[in-house]
Formats: sequence, structure tokens, C-alpha cells
Amino acid sequence: MPVIDMSTLKPVGEFGSKAWGEACVEASLKILEAANLPSSITWAFSENYTHPPARLMEGGRTHAGYYIMIKGGKVTAGDGFIEELLTIPGFHAKIPWGCICNQSGAIYGSEGQKQRQADQKVLYAAIEEYVGRENPFGLDINSEGKPSQMLDPVGAWPPEVGRALSEGGEEGNGLHNIAATLQSDSPEYADLPVTKVRVPIFGKMTEKQKADFVELCGIKM
Repeated sequence: MPVIDMSTLKPVGEFGSKAWGEACVEASLKILEAANLPSSITWAFSENYTHPPARLMEGGRTHAGYYIMIKGGKVTAGDGFIEELLTIPGFHAKIPWGCICNQSGAIYGSEGQKQRQADQKVLYAAIEEYVGRENPFGLDINSEGKPSQMLDPVGAWPPEVGRALSEGGEEGNGLHNIAATLQSDSPEYADLPVTKVRVPIFGKMTEKQKADFVELCGIKM
């Protein structure tokens, strides 16, 4: 049975906000501490959302996002980002806040995840065409010389961690759905056309919406 009772959760803050990040951290710690991870696991998870709205950076925050660090089976987690994370292989994402914010609030299982990825591929291609250059988001270049949302060093999800954080995912539980449930809507997306999994539809936006959305993603024209 999943550790987190979804019926007890409600939105606490916008995607990338301090309140949201801290709530995600609290849930993650409960799940992973209950999993009794073996001491052989050293792995890290971090999500760093660049170009967040200024309102999310209250209190001197330097990064929007949160992290989970496992060293010798012991779990620590927190709001924001620490450089030590990138010395540990794992899941390290660095991406503009604007291009993933809204869809991160969608509840879904594996099929929904596939649909989100497909819809995002269309969105990113449309933005690249609109801007007229490759890698418009300014993603970091990975060890293969390609722009990537994932930062090196990439490390496979330990099975014990993956099972714990995804438990109940097809039924609306799991870390993604927990984070989505904790997320409140952001005003920038109120009038935008979106897909069933909340991915913005760039081709259906007005010219002003396109210009505003590109700026929201931190892209310089």
C-alpha cells in the first residue's frame, strides 16, 4: 500500500515555489524512509527550473526546484539545489520553468506520461521553428555533445527507489501525482490552449500568446 494517502493532499503552491518544493520533499522523505533502502545505494535526484517568475524566488531563494540525495542508503532532501548533487550519478534535470510548469500539474499513469512526452515534442519543435534556431531553451550540452534537459552524470534509478516513488502510479499515486496534486495553477496558463495532459499548444496560440510564452521560457529573440 502506498505510503502517502492522496486524499490528505491539496494544492500548497505553484510549481517550483518554496511551499510546493518543501511539500514534495516531505512526501519523498516519508516514502523513501519507509522503503528501508539498502546501504549500497548512492544516488541523487534534482530538478532545477530556470527562469522562474520573480514571485517564486521570495526569501532569497537562488533556485526553483527540489532535490533528493541518497548516500549509503541514507536519504536527505530539500528545496532548491546544492552543487554536491552533481557529483552523484542520478536524475538531474535543468529546464526552463515555463515549458514544463503547466503539464506538471496533470495526473496520469504510464500512458499519460507517454502522451505528455509526445505533446512536449510537438511544443518544443514549434518553438524552435518560431525562434528560428536550434536549442532555443539554451539547454546544457551533455557528454555526447547534444542539448539535454538531463545533466551529467546520469545514473540509472535504483530499483528500490523507482519502486517506492512510483508505487500506485497507475492509480493516481506515486511521486509525480503527489507533486501534481500539491501544485496550484499558475496565472500565465489561464487562457492558453492546452492538450488533455495540460501541455501548451503553441500552434493554437495567438501571436501575442506566442511571444509571451517564449519570453516566459527565458528565450531571447
